[in-house]
Amino acid sequence: MTSTVTAAEVSKNFGAYQDAAVREPVIITKNGRPRTVLMAYEDFIRLSKRDRRVQRTAELSEAEIAAVEAAELTADPEHLNTPAGTHAAD
Repeated sequence: MTSTVTAAEVSKNFGAYQDAAVREPVIITKNGRPRTVLMAYEDFIRLSKRDRRVQRTAELSEAEIAAVEAAELTADPEHLNTPAGTHAAD
């Protein structure tokens, strides 16, 4: 279960909330409203990797549509199985 605390509470006991954030996200409020979240670094990295740019095809320009239509798949599409940010050995 996620903890919710005020910014003042976090300021007074940062170490304790930092430890708690390793186990579960800590929502920090300001003026009674959620404002920030303290979370484990590993969770941040995992979420960052899932962040993707999404664009509706209806929003594509004519040039972008033409580029997609003209694109061809390589004979060996195995490179598509390589995780993002890494490069397969040559």
